[in-house]
Amino acid sequence: MSFELFISLRHLKSKRAQKFISLNTWISIGGVALGVMALIVVIAVMSGFGKDLRDKILGTNSHIVVTNITRSGMDNFESVITKVMQSEGIKAAAPFILNQVMLTFGSKSSGVVVRGVDPEREAMVSDLEKNMIQGEIGMLKRSKKAKAGSRHDNIILGKELSHKLGAQVGDAISMVSPVSRLTPMGLIPKIKLFKVVGLFESGMFEYDSSLAFISVQSAQRFFAMKGKVSGIEIRVEDIDRADQIAELLQENLGFPYYVRDWMRMNKNLFSALRLEKIVMFIILILIILVAAFNIVSTLFMVVMEKTKEIAILKSMGASRTSIMKIFSFQGLIIGLLGTLIGCVGGFTIVPNLNEIVGFIENIFGITAFPSDVYYLDKLPSEIQYMDSFLIVVFSIVICFVASLYPAWRASRLDPVDGLRYE
Repeated sequence: MSFELFISLRHLKSKRAQKFISLNTWISIGGVALGVMALIVVIAVMSGFGKDLRDKILGTNSHIVVTNITRSGMDNFESVITKVMQSEGIKAAAPFILNQVMLTFGSKSSGVVVRGVDPEREAMVSDLEKNMIQGEIGMLKRSKKAKAGSRHDNIILGKELSHKLGAQVGDAISMVSPVSRLTPMGLIPKIKLFKVVGLFESGMFEYDSSLAFISVQSAQRFFAMKGKVSGIEIRVEDIDRADQIAELLQENLGFPYYVRDWMRMNKNLFSALRLEKIVMFIILILIILVAAFNIVSTLFMVVMEKTKEIAILKSMGASRTSIMKIFSFQGLIIGLLGTLIGCVGGFTIVPNLNEIVGFIENIFGITAFPSDVYYLDKLPSEIQYMDSFLIVVFSIVICFVASLYPAWRASRLDPVDGLRYE
């Protein structure tokens, strides 16, 4: 151990007459620890929230969507699917029909988005099958008996939509098309009965409360889209490369096809999350900066209290560099201790966040994340080790830089002046 480091450690251990300096040192360590801990927790929550939101979005939607921008529908979709499957990185593809309708059951009604899907291929392009809490996707197909004479097709509702309508599995609900048909009696909206054969829960309130699934064949009959679909859903092997694959598909398919990936379709949402993450990072960095200013004031007080010792060290032959090292080491030690405590606290809190939130909810009798306001029902978190490493490095660097000026002032102290005023 060098004598500079030895003296730095001695300075941090204050004497009885200098208890205030020791308290200030611990306050500085606590400020750094609080900032690091808050940064780790917030970054983990923001990352977890983004990942959870992404999983829920992709649980109901595909990675890439191909549509036709010049027509009311895509009539040659099977040939397009064949061409799409020839591209590299494509895992599966399936046709779909998307439209808005009104669902009614008894005295209750709700405007929803209805998606017509191929039950056999939908499981390969989305996680709808995994999100089913009642029934199966395959039940969207009408049985042979139903095809012979049944008045209704089958439909799958979101859990929240089912609660909103008061409809359960086995009930028959009415679907009303926004497009009216002309009859001798005037314009009459198209109405058809659908039997509820299943319920799904994606975990995302917006989808669970306003989305329903029917078969492609049922959608084609109801919306008068014989032989046509709205577009093609595509699942890729690597979701992080969805944007690159979408660009290649756009080049291969050309006009009039329009290719969008999941990041582009939810660009505003994820951009807002990214911006919020950056803003929170900046705000919490200020906590560490406050602690850094506290370190500066602490070291200045130490310099004032240790004026005689500095003068004696210089008289004994200590160089200015050695004096700078002594006080720089103090700032570095404060930064290291504060960062270490903050990391331990952050990595302890993150895995137990939901328990902590539940404890707070029980004490104050509140609901932290109401489902009708937030996209989640629990607080997701995911430790980002690279971000945590950057936080650690940044915290230590700030503390070290904060110690340089007091250390420089101490190194410039004239030993004669130091001994004269004692």
